[in-house]
Formats: sequence, structure tokens, C-alpha cells
Amino acid sequence: MATFTYSARTATGAIQTGEIELGSREEVHRWLARQRMIPIKIAEKKAALEISFGSGIKSRDVVIFTRQFATMINSGLPLVQSLDILAKQSENKALRKVVEEVLFDVESGNTLADSLRKHPKVFGDLYVNMVAAGEAGGILDVILLRLATFLEKNDALARKIKGAMVYPVVILVVAIVAVAVLLIKVIPTFQVMFESSGVALPGPTLFVIWLSEMLQAYWWAFLVAGVAAAFLVRQTYRTPNGQLAIDKMMLRLPVMGDLLLKTAVARFTRTLGTLVASGVSILEGLEITARTAGNRVIHDAVMKARASIAGGETISGPLRDSGAFPPMVVQMINVGEQTGGLDEMLSKIADFYDEEVDAAVEALLSAMEPVMIIFLGVIVGGMIVAMYLPIFDMINAVQ
Repeated sequence: MATFTYSARTATGAIQTGEIELGSREEVHRWLARQRMIPIKIAEKKAALEISFGSGIKSRDVVIFTRQFATMINSGLPLVQSLDILAKQSENKALRKVVEEVLFDVESGNTLADSLRKHPKVFGDLYVNMVAAGEAGGILDVILLRLATFLEKNDALARKIKGAMVYPVVILVVAIVAVAVLLIKVIPTFQVMFESSGVALPGPTLFVIWLSEMLQAYWWAFLVAGVAAAFLVRQTYRTPNGQLAIDKMMLRLPVMGDLLLKTAVARFTRTLGTLVASGVSILEGLEITARTAGNRVIHDAVMKARASIAGGETISGPLRDSGAFPPMVVQMINVGEQTGGLDEMLSKIADFYDEEVDAAVEALLSAMEPVMIIFLGVIVGGMIVAMYLPIFDMINAVQ
């Protein structure tokens, strides 16, 4: 038995909510029907000690769901039947539960967009607004296909960025582990040997020994300092000014900044172009695009463009004034506005910058590989050389 919460409309039209203990959601549905009530929402109540960490649904799961959903609707299958099939065949239990709830809401008379809106962690504003535009215009099949294509390209872009970050992160972790092992295990052995020999130690050796002693005695302080620094950066990033400062700094980084800018431009143009082509208003499209920009500099520039549009001006002016967008992007958007083909122009820019991101990822990997190898060699090699300097002095003294 499980506990379910429900809200339902009575025969008089009033909304009634409550809890009931039954074996399944279908049994709750039948119980409400016997009470002559129309269900609005039924949800299983979690146990008191149960903790939920996010939705448990990856972006790739949503991409696959959307593509399958679009294919079914485009093939002529009814909406309810398509959702029922998707719920039954979903391998992700969390996604299956969400689709079952969406199906129940649709069967209860809600629109698909309203049903999806109840699950913001899975279906964001862009997703819901495009579906709403498709339902209003009677072109849900076209919109879902367009949405599936957009999500697939967006997911591919995200995976490229993650893939580019794997190598430097792995090298950094290896360097930290190697340095820690040397300082904790290897350096103390040399220290004992040097103390017994009585030889005068050079400055680099004394510094490395000091680091070893500090790490052994105050390892917890290093750990606390690292956690505190990460927490401070995270809290700073949550403030508008802090986020703007960090994002500006990230865009100015060599090689990496170029990749981040091209990624942001590709995401901005792809998102806005898809929304405008789907019938979402330009003001609403710019607001959604700003929230999904992933960079505060781009977000502020897009919101200024939105204010410009609301005042009867163009989008390209504020984008040019922000200095964040390349001149070519601004000019192409300006041409798209003048010719009335903004959605097509944005899609062309997005396609171009997808290729630019590929080139930037390759450039980043090419630049990072020698830099990280040199970094690792200097740190580890420098420590080894520092510990061998006294040994050379000892050999010379013996001779």
C-alpha cells in the first residue's frame, strides 16, 4: 500500500484535496470516480525520510523521448496513445513516472503544454512554450520534430564542451595526486637521510621539505581551505555582480574564452531561431533565450535587446553595444531583421558556429596537451630535482 495525495473537482464544481492509502494510482482514479469526483492531480506521497536529489533524468533521456514522441505524432498516432507507449517503453523509471503523470493530466482534460509545465526540472520554459505554440497553431507534429532536432544539436554541443574539459581535468587530478604522494611518502624519507648526513640543504630543498611538513601536519587545513574556496566561488557566482565578474573573466581567458563565446553564440542563435520559427513571440523568445544563455554577459545583452524590441527598436543595436557578440553575428541578425527572415538567419549563424565550436575544441585540446604536460613536468620534476641537489653535494664532499 502507498499513500497518495489528490486534488479533484466535486459534482458541485468545488476543488477538494486529500490523502488516501491505496495500492496504485489507478485504484485512486477508480475510487475518485466512485465518489463522483473528477481527478485533477494524483501524486504518490514520499516517505518522511526519503530525500530527492534532482529529477534523476538526464538531458539525453529527454532528447530520446522527444524524438520518439515527435515521430509518433508525425506518424498520426493520437496524443494519449503516444504518451502511453512512451511511458511503458521508457527505461528510466523517473522519466516513466513523469510521462505517466503527464498522460494522466492530458486524459483529465489539460493541454499537453500545461501538463508538461508541472515538471519544470524535466521540461523547461523553452520546451513548454514551443509545445504551447504548436498546440495553438495546430502544428504540434511540426513543432515536436523541430524541438527534437534542436535538443539533439544542443545536447551534441554540450557533449563537445564536456569532452574538451575531460583531458585537462584528468591531468590536473593526476598532478595533485602525484604531488600529494611525493610530499607525504617520498620527501620524508629524503628528509631523514639529509638530517643524518648533516649536509647543508639548499633553498629549493628546504622549501619542498617545509611543504611536506605542512601537508602532513595540516592536511585538514588544506582540505578545509579548498572546500571554503569552492564554496566562496559558488556563493559569489550566485550574486548578479559576482556572476557577471566571473563570466567576464571566463570570456577573457586565452583559447578557453574563445570556445565559451562561440558556444554561447551558437546556443543563443539556435534557441532564439527555433522559438521564433515555432511561433513564439520575439519578446518571450528573447526572455527564454536569456535564461538559457549560460553566461551572464550574454544574458544581459539579450535582455537589453528585449527592452529595445519592446521600445520599438531593433535587436542588433544592443547586441552591438554589448561588445560580447562578434561583428559578423550582429550584421547577420541586422540583415535578418530587415528582410523578415530572422529565424532562418539565426539558424544559419547557429550552423556556422557549431562548426566553429568543433574547431575551437580541437584548438583547445591542441593547446592544452603541451601546456598540461609542461605543468606536470615542472611541478613533479622540480620537486625531484630539489631533493637531489643535496645528494650531488654529498657526492662532491665524498670525492
